[in-house]
Amino acid sequence: MNGRTRHPRLACVVFLALATLCSKASVNTDTLTSSIDEVTVMAPRVRREIIPVQQLGGEALQQLAVHSVADAVRYFAGVQIKDYGGIGGLKTVNVRSLGTNHTGVFYDGVQLGNAQNGQIDLGRFSLDNMEALQLYNGQKSTIHQTAKDYGSASAVYMQTRKPLFVGDKQYHINIGMKAGSFDTYNPSILWEQRLSEKVSAQVSAEYMSTSGEYKFRYAKKNGYDTTAVRKNGDVKALRVETALFGTLHRGEWRAKVYLYDSERGFPGAVVREEPGKFRHQDRQWDTSLFAQGSWRKGLTDRYSLLLNGKVAYDYLHYLSDPRLDVTTMYTDNHYRQTEAYLSASHLYSPLSWMSLSLANDVQYNYLDANLFNFVYPTRWTALTSLATNISAGNLSAQASLLHTFVDDHTRMASSAAGNKSVFTPTIALSYKIPGSYQESTTHNSELVLRTFYKRIFRMPTFNDLYYTFIGNKALKPEYTTQYDIGFTYDYAWDRGLLRAIQWQVDGYYNVVEDKIVAMPTSNQFRWTMMNFGLCHIWGIDTSVKAQWQVGKAAISTTGTYTFNRAMDHTDSTSEFYGGQLPYIPWHAFSTIVSASYGAWSANYSFIYTGERYEASANIPENYSKPWYTSDLSLTRQITLRPCTLRLTAEVNNLFNQQYEVVQCYPMPGTNFKIKLNVIL
Repeated sequence: MNGRTRHPRLACVVFLALATLCSKASVNTDTLTSSIDEVTVMAPRVRREIIPVQQLGGEALQQLAVHSVADAVRYFAGVQIKDYGGIGGLKTVNVRSLGTNHTGVFYDGVQLGNAQNGQIDLGRFSLDNMEALQLYNGQKSTIHQTAKDYGSASAVYMQTRKPLFVGDKQYHINIGMKAGSFDTYNPSILWEQRLSEKVSAQVSAEYMSTSGEYKFRYAKKNGYDTTAVRKNGDVKALRVETALFGTLHRGEWRAKVYLYDSERGFPGAVVREEPGKFRHQDRQWDTSLFAQGSWRKGLTDRYSLLLNGKVAYDYLHYLSDPRLDVTTMYTDNHYRQTEAYLSASHLYSPLSWMSLSLANDVQYNYLDANLFNFVYPTRWTALTSLATNISAGNLSAQASLLHTFVDDHTRMASSAAGNKSVFTPTIALSYKIPGSYQESTTHNSELVLRTFYKRIFRMPTFNDLYYTFIGNKALKPEYTTQYDIGFTYDYAWDRGLLRAIQWQVDGYYNVVEDKIVAMPTSNQFRWTMMNFGLCHIWGIDTSVKAQWQVGKAAISTTGTYTFNRAMDHTDSTSEFYGGQLPYIPWHAFSTIVSASYGAWSANYSFIYTGERYEASANIPENYSKPWYTSDLSLTRQITLRPCTLRLTAEVNNLFNQQYEVVQCYPMPGTNFKIKLNVIL
């Protein structure tokens, strides 16, 4: 355990001890149940916003048979998750084929950073305390936000639960236990306490342990066809969050401390021959600790101020020991990242139909490592955004201009990249078709057209610039130009079988310039990062949601479809010029069907990923067949005053599909999970 002390039994003891409160408490019990019911229930749905948004939250989010945020995000149109397999495998998000580094990930309004490689592992984030997930292409429609919110081509927003008390209720407690395949057990607790009329506190904690072992079938052309067991995929992870929430006159504030600590094995690619066939003994330890706060207040009828701040520390230890696996080289790397961030956003509304915003952000990043000849980079980033929002009748318009200034320093002389100063604009329009809006005692409808243009970039990461041997301090930012046009249509009835339908369609065209790729030098054994890539991407996203009422049963159906043509135009002399980018399918489809009847609820979800190639060379050797998965969950809620019990059974990969998201990283077959929640 590398000197780390773990207490996997402690969480179970706490679970059992607190569960006894169910029989001893003498308080009114319908509060947490009511609280859950009162949370806005959102599914991947259309919203009448200038810039496209998809949402998943409330009960719809909790009913999905998924393990983490990464699994849930897959149900958004236009999203590809690069999944390296199993519960503990790395999971990163790619939206509209722009690459992981072009997607911002925000946690309660503050962006999660990784200056080292720019990747955020969404598999680390639990849904236990998650209230809603949102996906924006371009940026949010609101302009009262940090400058960082303007700085990505797309963004995933994770919103955790906020305490909600009804009547005289002073606390909520939700004790959970999950157990299932791969020797997985996952106890958790959520405690919310009202401290005063305007202040409340929350503590959320969970522990997860899994062996990560599962059978897989591996076939190799002109080689072998065998069934083996995926080893070294174990995970032990602890998450603890504590937060304070307060209300102000015309405002609110929150403060949070977050800790994530884990040890996991990396099973690696299944390409190794005997000895050590299908074995990989690499280990990784992660610690992530951050404290962040937010303060928002309307100081006058026309002026509001939003403040955000954060300090973060991240530690990563990666060990590859040839004494355990003779096919590896010895690696024992330690990385420590430090981050500090502060933002102030001003919103001024001089007229009822017009608002203006000014946001200033400053961020500090430092990376320490035990690598040979490491340069110890420090980065200062200053961002300033100017934005306006105008609403005139059926027309709404938004425009923003973001200035980014980046200044890098290193301990070694002449090793730092030069300063970067970049201006990037965004323009968005929406128009409600006259006559499309109808409202009566029986129905209402609305049709809205919208479009946006955005120019944005992503800075080279510390690895791109400074990693030993392959880093290139002369790299330029990687630019993306986005064009989007689409519509949303809503129609609702207050009677009949079909109660509401919401339809969203977007066509998009993206260009990625100066794409950062690894290229061989004059020495074929030495590669370096270069601004060499050029990609042209176009496609269509669509999402349809319908609400049905069949007697006393409420049914929700959601379907998404994505067509994506992502072409590599890097080298016009290459025989593979214009080929589909690696791991980008031409077609992708998902559906969710949720039903509730009394104390019962059920959820079925389906994902289809079409054919694709595993390299830019679109040749038969790199061809990857389509794959699909079906997941099913069934929930029964039982009221035993003063407690409420919620029991859920889940089946993932119902039809035991054998597939790979990433080449040589097999995914699990059919697996099961049981969840029990005791709610006080």
